[in-house]
Amino acid sequence: MALHLPVSGARRAWLKSALALGATTLAAPLWAAPAAGGEPVRIALIESLSGPFANTGEAVYRNLLWATERVNARGGIALPGGARKLVVERFDSKGQVQEALQALRAAIDAGARVITQGNSSAVAAALVDAVEKHNAREPQRQVLFLNYSAVEPELTNRLCSFWHFRFDAHADMRMSALMEVVRADTALKRIYLIGQDYSFGQATLREARRQLAAQRPDVQIVGEQLHPIGRVKDFLPYVTKIKASGAQAVFTGNWGNDLTLLVKAAREIGFDGMFYTFYANALGAPAAIGDAGVGRVLAVAEWMPNVDTPESAAFYQAFRQRFSKSQDDYVHMRMQLMIEALAQAMQRAQSVEALPVARALEQAKVTLAARTGVMRAQDHQFQQPLVVGMMERKGAPGVPFDVEDSGYGFRIVREIAPEQAELPTSCQMKRPG
Repeated sequence: MALHLPVSGARRAWLKSALALGATTLAAPLWAAPAAGGEPVRIALIESLSGPFANTGEAVYRNLLWATERVNARGGIALPGGARKLVVERFDSKGQVQEALQALRAAIDAGARVITQGNSSAVAAALVDAVEKHNAREPQRQVLFLNYSAVEPELTNRLCSFWHFRFDAHADMRMSALMEVVRADTALKRIYLIGQDYSFGQATLREARRQLAAQRPDVQIVGEQLHPIGRVKDFLPYVTKIKASGAQAVFTGNWGNDLTLLVKAAREIGFDGMFYTFYANALGAPAAIGDAGVGRVLAVAEWMPNVDTPESAAFYQAFRQRFSKSQDDYVHMRMQLMIEALAQAMQRAQSVEALPVARALEQAKVTLAARTGVMRAQDHQFQQPLVVGMMERKGAPGVPFDVEDSGYGFRIVREIAPEQAELPTSCQMKRPG
């Protein structure tokens, strides 16, 4: 599926803003304006594009589309034989491992040499293994796997792979950022842990227990529960237990409908405790929480629209101009930086082949809208700033922007520098000879 650059009307204004953003993307100029030329570089998005988590897959697609449009607007990748544009092709995994593995094979057969996925750590682990085996078996058709959201820590520890690069902070890094706020909340004495019953959800609850014991041993865990991922339609029984436990706060790594339905049920039952979350700042959650979340719901991310810099505001406004529907307004900085890092690596490698691009990607350092990230070569874990935001009404101090026209946004309460967010790794990476 080819990408078409905007050429008229509102899209001409968008193009001007995209070019302005792109001018600050790389640490230093790496090429002159490329000549028109070769076949596009196919980036395969393998994600839930139907079923209960389709909204998460569509949000990813919009982000990758915008990021590749920005690269293409400045001429694409200058390579021997001519410029190469980036194109995003969609493959529906339905959120299932076997469907994702079939999509991987279909994507490779269609000519993709870059695979992207992230909205399931279980799927990501299966893809890492499949890519490793494919690249060993078919060295002439090797592929890279760029991960924007699968945050199971093992993916850049025990399961690390030369062919896999993660651009999101993993769950333990996100947890450490939230603990910055938990440590300061001296009134918190009782907390409830709930998560999705798969590798990521299990890992987040384990890490919550570990970090609470280490940093807030005075906080009692009054309940802990895992639930089936993507299959619970009514969370009232779960939040009834939470309220009955006497919890003052809930920690959850839930995402997608499993998060929005959870917080909606909490609102319905009258639970007024705090929510410490990874993903409450997106995809319907603020609207679902409503006024009950004001001053009570926290989220952690690599960036939020209310980061207080002119560059951040311009970046967010440019995205809203490109995707004008209210439900389309959630932008992920990490996905933008991921595509910038890929473009930079291909340019430096003067190739689109997986092996030289991977070696160049290990050295990536990219900046967009005054946010800078660096790839750690040891384990392929991207290092970047993190922020923690508190849900507030739009227009409150520090909240000029809301989310999805919900009337609610997130005030930044903590900024965590990359060196503070960084955690050690146990990765023992096997590299190509």
